[in-house]
Amino acid sequence: MNVKVCENEKELQDAFSVRRTVFIDEQNVPEEEEIDQFEKDAVHFVSYQEGTPVAAGRFRVVDGFGKVERICVLKEARNTGAGKAIMREIESYAQTKSLHKLKLNAQTHAIPFYAGLGYEIVSEEFLDAGIPHKTMLKKI
Repeated sequence: MNVKVCENEKELQDAFSVRRTVFIDEQNVPEEEEIDQFEKDAVHFVSYQEGTPVAAGRFRVVDGFGKVERICVLKEARNTGAGKAIMREIESYAQTKSLHKLKLNAQTHAIPFYAGLGYEIVSEEFLDAGIPHKTMLKKI
């Protein structure tokens, strides 16, 4: 598993490819909601398995929090550690920016995954792109 901060157009397109497959194709999120106005302000991450992009995520600083967003893993790479690897890399990146609180909006089915990484639920359920979510926080 090789997780990278996207440093060039190819790596960025690899991250977008994973996001399109998971969110747009698999979960039917409209493309205009998935690829949004924050792409240029975000730091993007992509994970490769034997040279193939299998996971992605992005990170922004919002209201003093490190905001973890768009975490996704291709179906065939789930339960391989790809999601944890992306999260570890994002958390390490946040620490280099002296951020000590991370926030994310988890799809409710993914809450056990994030809870296992130390995130705690801090909101009621809400819909984002028609999918139930809860906000979670972690101090690092």
